[in-house]
Order: sequence, then C-alpha cells, then structure tokens
Amino acid sequence: MNFTRWSARLPGTQRRAAARTDTALSPDRRADGSVPAARAEQLTDEDPPAPDVPSVDELPVRDVLDRVPALVALLHGPEHRLAYVNDAYVSAFGRRDLGARASEALPELDEPGLFPLLDQVQRSGRPRTLKSRKAPDGRSYTFTCTPVTETGDEGRDGRGGRDDRGVLVFATDVTDHAEAAGRLRASERSQRETAVTLQRSLLPQKLEEPDDLRVAATYHPGGTEAAVGGDWYDVITLGGGRTALVIGDVMGRGVRAAAVMGQLRTAVRAYARLDLPPHEVLQLLDGLAAEIDANQIATCVYAIHDPNEGRLVYASAGHLPILVRDENGSVQRADEPTGPPLGTGGWLHTSGSIALPPGSTAVLYTDGLVERRDEDLDEGIAALERALSGAGGTPQVVCDRLIRSAGVTPDHDDDVAVLVLQHPARRGAEAELFRNAALELLGGVEAAPRARAFASGVLTSWRFPTDLHDLGVLATSELVANSLQHGIPPMRLRLRRTDRRLIIEVTDGDDHLPRRRRAEPGDESGRGIAIVATIATNWGSRRTPGGGKAVWCEFVLQKP
Repeated sequence: MNFTRWSARLPGTQRRAAARTDTALSPDRRADGSVPAARAEQLTDEDPPAPDVPSVDELPVRDVLDRVPALVALLHGPEHRLAYVNDAYVSAFGRRDLGARASEALPELDEPGLFPLLDQVQRSGRPRTLKSRKAPDGRSYTFTCTPVTETGDEGRDGRGGRDDRGVLVFATDVTDHAEAAGRLRASERSQRETAVTLQRSLLPQKLEEPDDLRVAATYHPGGTEAAVGGDWYDVITLGGGRTALVIGDVMGRGVRAAAVMGQLRTAVRAYARLDLPPHEVLQLLDGLAAEIDANQIATCVYAIHDPNEGRLVYASAGHLPILVRDENGSVQRADEPTGPPLGTGGWLHTSGSIALPPGSTAVLYTDGLVERRDEDLDEGIAALERALSGAGGTPQVVCDRLIRSAGVTPDHDDDVAVLVLQHPARRGAEAELFRNAALELLGGVEAAPRARAFASGVLTSWRFPTDLHDLGVLATSELVANSLQHGIPPMRLRLRRTDRRLIIEVTDGDDHLPRRRRAEPGDESGRGIAIVATIATNWGSRRTPGGGKAVWCEFVLQKP
C-alpha cells in the first residue's frame, strides 16, 4: 500500500488542517487592534529561536501505526482487501497476506462480528465501534472501524464520486476491564441470589392448609439488582376451624428491609397464637415496628376467616384493600377505613369485615402488583378487579393469571406478593364431610345432660367410630360444665366436622379465659380443662367480639 498517497485521515482531519491554514495571521493584521493569536506573537531579538517542531500532518503515518500498541489493520476497496497490519496485530494473530480479502486474511474478525460492520462503515462513511468483544485468542477487544479515503484525484471515478474507499480497523485490548466487569457482574448475581434466598427463607416454605379454605401464594422479587424488597405473606391456622391470613410490605429495599420483614412476620405468628381480634394484633404490631426502626415504613393487613361466620374480619395498617370475587364473577372491594402504616404509634386500629360466602375468592396483594409510574393507583386496582372478575380455577391458577394480567416480568421494578384464598362451594358427597350442629344452653341443672345427649346424637348421625364418639361426648360434658360454672348466659354449644377433624366449641357471655392448671388431690374442681387438653388433639380459648369467650377443642380424624 502506498502510504504516500493514502494518508489514512480520519473524518475531520482535513477540516482541522484547513482551519489552521485559514487562521494563520498575516503581518498586516497584527496592528489592526485585534488580539494576536499565541502562535502569531512577535519575537524579539532576545527571544530564543523556536524549535523546529513538525506539524501532525507531516508525521509519517506508517511509522505511527507501526509503533502503537493497539492492533491496526487497513482494508482497501469494496472487497475489503488487506492493505496493512501493524506489528501489534502480527504479534497477536501472526503474519497475514497483504492483498487478500478480509474474510480470508483476517478470519479472527468473524467471531466478534466485524465483517457486516465493515460494509456499514464503507457505505455510510461513518465510524462504528463494537465494545468488549472476545476474539479467538481468548482476549477481549474494543473494535473501532473508521472510513478512510485516498487524497488527490486518483480515487475519483468519472462521476465525481469515490470508488476506492477503505476501512481502518483499530482494536484496543480491554481484557482486564472485561474480566473485571465479568467478576463484578458475577458478584452482583451472587449477592442478589443471596438476598433473594434470604428473603425467601423468611417467607413460609410451605403454606398451612386450612380445612375450609384453599390457599396459594406467590412472590416475585423485583428487578435484577441485588437489593430485594420486604414483601411478605403468611397463613396461620388458629384452631377451632379459624384461619388467619396476613400480607405486608416493608418499604425500601435491601437486607435491612428483609430483616425487618422477618421480625414482623415472626411477631405476627406469635400474636396470632393469642387468638386476638385483627385490630388488637395490629395494635401490638404497631408498637413493635416502632421499636424495631421508627424510620422504616411498613404496611400490613391481618384477616381472620371463621367458617361459622362466612365472613373475613380484618384490620389494615395502610395496606391496599382486599378484593373478593363471588361465584358469579362480581368483585367487591373491602373499603372499610384503614389506619396508618405500622410504627406511627398513637392510632387505635379498628376491624372491618367483608362477606366470603361459599364459592368466593379473596385476593390479598402488595403494591408491586398494581402500582405503575405512569398511572394512578386506583387505576391499577380497578385493572386488578377486572382481571380477578374473569379469573377462575384453583388459587394457584388465579395467582398466575393475576401476575400475567399485571404484566409482571423478571425485570419488574418492584417486588410482588399475592395471596389467594377460596371458600369452596361443596356439594354432594364432599358436602357430607362438612357439617354443623348447634344447641342453645339455657342453664340450670338440665343443661349438661341435654348437651351430652345432643352431642351423642349428632356424633352418631355423623357416623363416627365408637372411641371418637365417646371422647367427643366427654369433651362436650367438660366444656359445658366449665361454662356453666364460670360463665354467664348466653351460652351455646356448637359441633362442627370437616374432612379432617371434629371441633367442639362452647361460648358464653363471660370474657374471663380459662387456663390449664394442676389440680391437687383434695381439690373438687379445676380438672375439666386438664381432661380436655389430655384427650383432645388441641384446645384453646379466645374472646368474642361482642364480649364473652369461646372455649374449643378438636380431634383429628383418622384417614380411612
């Protein structure tokens, strides 16, 4: 290649050279009152002579390219024939045959994808760059392809255009940077996996399965960064057929948010064992959240399902409303007033309720499912209502459909937690496994015998085996006797069976909760609850909303 006539000038070089020529000051202009340029300052006799510094245009191009540490190759013409490679290129990939096509002379440029780029650069006359591409030698390079043209008229065709263009390929070794970036990405992935694993370990590994509800939940971490959020959910069986359902969101991201979430979830499970109303659970949780971190905002909704009531009783601390879809597809929003987020203090939470009849589906969710930067939050909730209206199937199917309808993808910018529960409408043989029976206890000496007779008849009609029948009658007798002795009217006995257990419950108007204690040999009382705790699988007590208490026990049924 003739480097004398092929100057390999980059775009703009000729313009800058012309500009330097045009701005050279003549002697006539130095006295016109203008400020002389630095290069045009007059020299005095005392000034030393200026050194003979060559201009950039006078430097020999080939000498410069031979010495640069980057890899340089010059391709000529529409077929990209190799015109020149420098010493660095030869050291990296070996000697090359000049005059051969690039596809034959420079096969190492195929893997990084440079051949299509050469055509683009030659057609457009504009430089192109491919960053950090791995070459066959195992090292990474950033390739810059720059168009070059011959100077003079030799390269012009008869129509005034050019048919003799070339491309200068300039490859800078960025292996160290690429490896450092790869290690950084691997570290970020590892940190994110650790953070997601931490959060998932703080969530329920397996949801509890209530007798009367079908439940499913899903959690999607947001984005691809290491910082996860504080979304959480839980299902807690309270005994006596009742179930607590919880969902919450700790604002912010990172391990701190996940740690606060874990503490709140653990606290909720502990408070739930006290069998308190929803608003009292949130009241306790509010004080705990302030102690953990007064600056950490958290929202939560705590709901209790009682199969005898057919309703969800709930309390909300700044959380989004529960949605309930009935059997016909109509969706209702739980719009009872909610309190402020947890940790604010000084607020008395209240409980609301929403119907959950057989065949209905309820959805608890976090804001990542409905909140978008470009739309109002109410619009997101309305869109979720429409999606829920047409979402049928099992709870897991409903979960998946709601996630898809909201457009949640792996790179979604916020965490999403969804908890779906269904109260199935049971018919036929399955309905026979879910039965209820109740008796009002009017007091007096005849109340206990009548309760035992009622329980015996009901358990016989439910075809329980003899041993379970007898244990059920004994537990009924002890619970009724305890209520008659320590409670006040109104009193009621309720028996309930599911496909898994028999539940016996007695309610009265006194709110003093019984406790199990050790009776001395000479004591005439105090053994009733101890007997129930011994013969039953589980037992407990709670205060009822209207005042009074409920004492219950349950027996797990043997599978046939």
